[in-house]
Amino acid sequence: MVPIELTLIEAVTALRCRKLGYQEYVQALMQQTDRLAYLNAWISRDPEQLIQQAKAFDQASSAQPDHRPLVGIPVAIKDNIDTSDLPTSGGTRALLTSRPSRNATVVERLLQSGGLIAGKTNLHELALGGTNHNAVTGPCRNPWNPLRIPGGSSGGSAVAVASRMVPAALGTDTGASVRLPAALCGVVGFRPSTGRYAAQGILHLSLTKDTVGPMARSVADVALLDALLAEDPTDVPDVSLKGLRLGVPRGDFFQDADPQVLAVIEQALQTLVAEGVECIALDVPDLKRHNDATGSTLVMFEMMQSLPAYVSAQGLSMLALLAGVGSPDVALLLSRQLGHDRVTATAYAAAQATRQKLQAAYARHFSEHRLDALAFPTCLMTAPPIGHDDTVYLRGQQVPTFKTLIRNTDPGSNAGLPGISLPAGLTAEGLPVGLELDGPSGMDRHLLGVAAAIERALPPLPRPLMVYD
Repeated sequence: MVPIELTLIEAVTALRCRKLGYQEYVQALMQQTDRLAYLNAWISRDPEQLIQQAKAFDQASSAQPDHRPLVGIPVAIKDNIDTSDLPTSGGTRALLTSRPSRNATVVERLLQSGGLIAGKTNLHELALGGTNHNAVTGPCRNPWNPLRIPGGSSGGSAVAVASRMVPAALGTDTGASVRLPAALCGVVGFRPSTGRYAAQGILHLSLTKDTVGPMARSVADVALLDALLAEDPTDVPDVSLKGLRLGVPRGDFFQDADPQVLAVIEQALQTLVAEGVECIALDVPDLKRHNDATGSTLVMFEMMQSLPAYVSAQGLSMLALLAGVGSPDVALLLSRQLGHDRVTATAYAAAQATRQKLQAAYARHFSEHRLDALAFPTCLMTAPPIGHDDTVYLRGQQVPTFKTLIRNTDPGSNAGLPGISLPAGLTAEGLPVGLELDGPSGMDRHLLGVAAAIERALPPLPRPLMVYD
């Protein structure tokens, strides 16, 4: 048994059956973390405290077994989720030593379930981007190729899971930020229906779009975390692939994708069809028109409500926050919203009305075609090289980096839908491709059942070579 290769559920079982000691497990993960420090997955950690907590579990388990669902499992926490024992920096200079007085509700639920905080992970500065090329905390590196981005903004969480530093992590997702890094790093990332998890204790961008999301190396692990975070004991249904109906929106989500990405996705869909899945080529009516008028307007307006409140509680002003921003793309976004180019209340109200049309279009689409989920590439491309913050090459043309990275994930976010990215395979150059499944709003446990069935049908992804190099 190689401790770092255990999934979350496998590790819980091994610890509970005493096939593995708590200290032995924690130390194996910490050795992996130290060995791959150059990936820059972390902003802050407390290794000594983690070892002491594991030691206490070892001593307690000899007297009375602890049957809590996450007992002794270190979980990585994105550094925009409050923890009282470690700073919450948002990856920005002005907050590097900010120490919240209490844990976020989602962190409390992990701790009450016996989980441990492995540390706080790197992110795109203030979660305002998709590359995790952070000028303050340094770029986070993809474990499949350290010259490439891991995706963002929850890049550090995805890297920690993919490189076997932890079995699971929490990220946050506004328009892509759990599913995009999961896809580019070859892990499972789940965005629940908006509002499913408690929102207290998060450095928010958008209160109506943001949500915490779990990341792990299997759907079962993510489903366990979802049940704990949502306090939802509902069993994940055992879904049969025979007769499962997947909508395949080829016009909206496949157009302009990298041919290597499309090849992996098409192979995955062919595998599913062979297992009895019905793949129906259907686009969501007016999706692009409604989505283009919704997402960034909502986020920018709501950011200027939530960010000032958060930094004020830390004794800072927005000008002080801006002065400490190191990443040019983030500084530009913030300065615009602090100046004359800010989103107006009128524009925000119009975006809210358009979002309702987007939600209605999705709801009708799922209902009229009796779809279990929509299936499409999580991202149009594989992980681009670090440093391409403004534009990237896709199909021989320069395209906007951020809009391209989030194009497929953003519509479901704006509609508040649950979405999950699964590893679909590797391209010819050895980079992961994610298959996203979006389900009807509120059908989170059913979507997880669909994802688990599809995961079983697809070949497992090999581990990144550098994990043991």
